[in-house]
Amino acid sequence: MPLSKIEVCYSHLPTTVQALMNAVIQAQREVLQIPEHDRHIRYIEHRPEHFWIPPNKSQKYTLIEICMFYGRSIETKKKLYQTLVKNLTELGIPKDDIFILLQEQALENWGIRGGIAASEIDLGFKVEI
Repeated sequence: MPLSKIEVCYSHLPTTVQALMNAVIQAQREVLQIPEHDRHIRYIEHRPEHFWIPPNKSQKYTLIEICMFYGRSIETKKKLYQTLVKNLTELGIPKDDIFILLQEQALENWGIRGGIAASEIDLGFKVEI
């Protein structure tokens, strides 16, 4: 049940926005093995004066932030990074312009399905992969 965010400072066509969001979700499905219906993702397009790009990056600089439950192995995280980069480069984003941040929280820090701690619910997928 990752909660994902894509942030950019350049305009995309609506079809490209959908493709970007799908690329991130597909990487999560493939690597984290989340269910098909699990699609918690936001796309945020900033005005250039509100988003400073590092000097060595292009206008296609893209931040991917994924909040997820604690428990994935380092190998799983590395595979997620590589799958995200592969999916996004296929959409024309240079690999060196992709920055990925994973934030992990304990299950009890997520209130889901009506405010129940995620640690008390059968999530329907494994977290320890």
